[in-house]
Amino acid sequence: MIQLLFSVIGVEMGLIMILLFKTPLRKLVIMSLDRVKRGRGPIVVKTIGGTVFMVLTSSIYSMMKIQKRSFDSAGGVLNPTDQVLMSKHLLEASLMGFSLFLSLMIDRLHHYIRELRLLRKSMEAVKKQNRVVEDGKSGNSELKNLEEEVTGLKAKVKQLESDCTTKVKAVEAAEANALALRKQSEGFLLEYDRLLEENQNLRNQLQSIDHMLSHSDSKKSL
Repeated sequence: MIQLLFSVIGVEMGLIMILLFKTPLRKLVIMSLDRVKRGRGPIVVKTIGGTVFMVLTSSIYSMMKIQKRSFDSAGGVLNPTDQVLMSKHLLEASLMGFSLFLSLMIDRLHHYIRELRLLRKSMEAVKKQNRVVEDGKSGNSELKNLEEEVTGLKAKVKQLESDCTTKVKAVEAAEANALALRKQSEGFLLEYDRLLEENQNLRNQLQSIDHMLSHSDSKKSL
């Protein structure tokens, strides 16, 4: 058991050294402790701590019992067997007490590191808010300039809209004129076709008259 206690103390001292210095291992240890403190982890840790405390109390009681027996039997002088047992119980009690103390130190260090991180995050958030406020103050003048530019652009847009309306009306008038001209040209084409047809009819009539005249002339000559 003494070897186990020495191993536990060594591990605890190593964890404390890791938590004291900012290294990549500290983040890993903090994440592991966060997981241990979730779910059933605290119950398991309290159970182990309670068991160690009970064994520590038992060792102290055994030392007190040995001491009382030595006073009753030999006037306070321990025999070699009692000295060995006393030394064993004293070493075990010291190691268990030191182990409990180191576990408490690890818990407090973990808690303070988390509190320090939260404090730093809150300080960073406050700094960001202050920067936003300062940027807002400096941006008021820029906002005024932008508002003036927007007002000028609105005036230009209104002017362009009026120009566009005028041009649209002119285009509509031109389209109406073009439509009237198209209808007029269609009327001219119809009239032209009619005249061509009349001309063709007149030609046919003239040809028939010429044919009749030539036929009558031929008869007379006979």
